[in-house]
Amino acid sequence: MTIFVDADACPVKAEVERVGTRHKVPMKIVSNGGIRPSQNPLVDTIMVDAGPDVADKWIAERAAAGDIVITNDIPLAAKCVAAGAQVLRHDGDALTENNVGQALAMRDLMTDMRAADPFLQGRNKGFTKADRSRFLDALERAVRKARA
Repeated sequence: MTIFVDADACPVKAEVERVGTRHKVPMKIVSNGGIRPSQNPLVDTIMVDAGPDVADKWIAERAAAGDIVITNDIPLAAKCVAAGAQVLRHDGDALTENNVGQALAMRDLMTDMRAADPFLQGRNKGFTKADRSRFLDALERAVRKARA
């Protein structure tokens, strides 16, 4: 089992490291730059080339059954779910075979709507303490499930 983190703009890297360390799970923090490497021996900081979706491709090529992937990127999540990995969003929501198709469709719909109406830009809700707490709980459950 490995925990992969799509680290660009990820607000829960510290939480991943805390849970991963407690369970002695290797972690791959993948980014195209700007991430300070951890001193934790369980954390491998991977710097990929700059460019669109390079970090996503790196993770998608390696994530497999038994692994956990942390990302808000829906196309990456779909690839990892297809490979058998568990996928968690930053707010703790799980993306699974049952809901990743709907999430992809909603993402595409919203992309089209934003293209048609520029006033829909920038209306994301903020990341809250409750989101962080839900994420910690969800990651703890995911690690236990992967170990079972």
